[in-house]
Amino acid sequence: MSSRFSYPLKLSRRLRYRRVTFGVRCFSARSSTDGSASELPLAGVRVLELGQLIAGPFAGQLLGHYGAEVIKVEPPSVGDPLRVWRELDVDGVSPWFRSLGRNKKSITIDLRKDEGKKLVKKLAIISDVILENFKPGTLEKWGLGPKDLHAYNPDLIFTRVSGYGQTGPWSSRGGYASVCEAESGFRYINGHPDPDTGALVGAPVRPNISLGDSVAGLHAAFGTVLALMAKINRKRHGKPGGQTVDVSIMESMMNLMEGIIPEYSRKGQIRGPSGSSVTGIVPTNAYPTSEPSSFVVIGGNGDSIYARLMTAIGREDLVGPEFANNHHRVARRCKIENAISEWTRQRTPEEVCKVMERSCVPFGRIMNVKDLMENEHVRARGMVERVHVPRIGDDDAGWDVEVPRVVPVLEGDYSTRWAGPDLGQHNEEVFLKDMGISAEELASLRAEGVVSGK
Repeated sequence: MSSRFSYPLKLSRRLRYRRVTFGVRCFSARSSTDGSASELPLAGVRVLELGQLIAGPFAGQLLGHYGAEVIKVEPPSVGDPLRVWRELDVDGVSPWFRSLGRNKKSITIDLRKDEGKKLVKKLAIISDVILENFKPGTLEKWGLGPKDLHAYNPDLIFTRVSGYGQTGPWSSRGGYASVCEAESGFRYINGHPDPDTGALVGAPVRPNISLGDSVAGLHAAFGTVLALMAKINRKRHGKPGGQTVDVSIMESMMNLMEGIIPEYSRKGQIRGPSGSSVTGIVPTNAYPTSEPSSFVVIGGNGDSIYARLMTAIGREDLVGPEFANNHHRVARRCKIENAISEWTRQRTPEEVCKVMERSCVPFGRIMNVKDLMENEHVRARGMVERVHVPRIGDDDAGWDVEVPRVVPVLEGDYSTRWAGPDLGQHNEEVFLKDMGISAEELASLRAEGVVSGK
């Protein structure tokens, strides 16, 4: 069966430059007029997503939202593990996957089988981008690395997300967001400080999301767009348009560490944890209210804002030359923080927010997801979308899931076009129409376990 799929370079060129069409039914609850897929910024770009879980797929979600045709390759029968993570819906699939997989096409290929590898190579010929987040070396072991696939498509952009990057002494280590956040320095500054030394006391606090994965996904999407732009110049100068975009979760988190590295470089200062405040800026903190477990963040760190804040809470005694600038206030941090906390603790969150708004002092109530979903500003901005999940084969069945709207917001209609698809939902569309495989060949691939699903 080694001759089943042959794809001479001449054919690959013809397939490679055809315009991508979007033949998938739109499942968005909102109508689409000027925001059709063909008019979106990345329309005509085909992305082959080989990633699983969060980091790679989050990049794919962003690219797909802005018009790229994202073909998600999943293991036959089981699919992306994220399909069954956390809460499961009535069909046994995680609503989280319906969100992260939105605007993508799902096909199934067993990458460990020779025929599966041949399918990926053929798809690489007609794709612009490969997006993957396997452990470094995995695709090379399967004969699907950049050097292998550039032989078929020299213009292919290879976006690779891993824990520690494709090179260096740690590159072969597996890296989840949690461990990469730890080794980026991020976790050290998130906790409670020793009152005497300022060092971390006890285990650091972890955000209850996979922050490192999403941050790496943002970097991967940005890097992919940059590579697509660079491709134009490379082609203009007679060079192959393809290149590798190397994204590390650890380095993506380091990229968020603002002044920490230069401060250490020039002053030898090791910034430690700061609880609910931030080192070297006063006042900015989460302050208690009269309601249990209800806090309001107040940012009074600007000089004029600070004066308005102190006046609003009746503490004009803490306004004047000794409190005029931030370095003055840092030296008197405890006195200022105690004064604000004493005032907020006697009031409800609503009362605190009302006074802060009237005084033009930045504030924000600590909200949970229920608060967020009911928030008038979130609703007014359309930052939560209702997307339909259909029962395949029955237009009248299905359910809706609400998902966060993708940002940034551009002019036009950028509604989600369809929810994360069922496993293998687009097998026939991609294999038969896009790749030109016959129905008999597809049936044979199914029988051999190379593909599964519809």
